[in-house]
Amino acid sequence: MPEQKSVEVFFDCSSPWTYLAYVRLRALEARAGYAFDWKPILVGGVFNAVNETVYEARANPHPVKGRYYVKDLQDWAKYVGIKIGMPPVFPVRSVEAMRGAFHAEEQGKFHPFILRVFETYWGDLKDIGDWDVLLSCAREAGLDPEAFRAAASSDNAKARLKDNTQELIDRGGFGSPTIFVNGDDMYFGNDRMELIAHALGL
Repeated sequence: MPEQKSVEVFFDCSSPWTYLAYVRLRALEARAGYAFDWKPILVGGVFNAVNETVYEARANPHPVKGRYYVKDLQDWAKYVGIKIGMPPVFPVRSVEAMRGAFHAEEQGKFHPFILRVFETYWGDLKDIGDWDVLLSCAREAGLDPEAFRAAASSDNAKARLKDNTQELIDRGGFGSPTIFVNGDDMYFGNDRMELIAHALGL
């Protein structure tokens, strides 16, 4: 059996590529046979600090590259076996969802909640920045909506999300998802699964 190595995943549900990576990393986690350390972040905070060109690219998309982007995303969605549409609200306010993830983790419902958030935004095309939508995600994941809302609005959740985001920036990250193997071996994006698997000896 391969040696167990630490795997940290910094992520924000507002990215379709992160949705793809999430599903694939969960499969990799199952193959590894031990839990990864999933760390919610606010990717907008990362962009503001170290990757502001993202906003310019969104405001002035290249038409040829843009057409291929749509095809590429759908090719990946079909390959992974998930549904990814074009949400009418994009970019989305994901801050409450990512803060609420800490509460979901404490209640043992982290992955049911995260998956439901991804499915609701990218599959159902609903605005996860809307409290009614987000609370439905929490309820469907087996969480008490009132407790979830209180926890997601707490100073503790705000501080933890800020700390995770700053930690990623300090460690050289620039977007979502960013994966670290054994502390300093960094990988970025959905299309690095084979390299991560190799680094884990899988």
